[in-house]
Amino acid sequence: MPLYEHVFISRQDLSNTQAEGLIEHFGTILSDNGGTLVDHEYWGVKTMAYKINKNRKGHYAYLRTDAAAPAIHEMERLMRLHDDVMRVMTIKVDAHEDGPSIQMQKRDDRDDRRPRR
Repeated sequence: MPLYEHVFISRQDLSNTQAEGLIEHFGTILSDNGGTLVDHEYWGVKTMAYKINKNRKGHYAYLRTDAAAPAIHEMERLMRLHDDVMRVMTIKVDAHEDGPSIQMQKRDDRDDRRPRR
C-alpha cells in the first residue's frame, strides 16, 4: 500500500490530551477503512506564521500512515469537517524514515546544518 505523511493543526484552546485524542480518533478512522497508523508524534503548541481562523497558535500533530487512497481521502474529508482541525497537509512518500522527525530531534543532533558564525 502507499505510504503517506500527514501534518494537521488543531485549535490552540484544546488541552494536550484533547489534541492527542484527535490523533487516536483519526487513527481509528484510518484503521476502520483498511489502513494502518504506522507512527504518530505530537509536536505541541507552536506559533504560526500567520493567523488562521483568528488563532495565532495551534497544536501540531504528525502521522505516518500506510493505507490505500480511499482510506486517506475519507480521513482527510473527516479532518476538514472536524471543528477543532484548522489545517491538514498530506504528502505521499516512497519510504518512511526511521527515528523521530526533524521537529522532534534535538538541536544538537542536527548535523546537516552549517556552523554558526
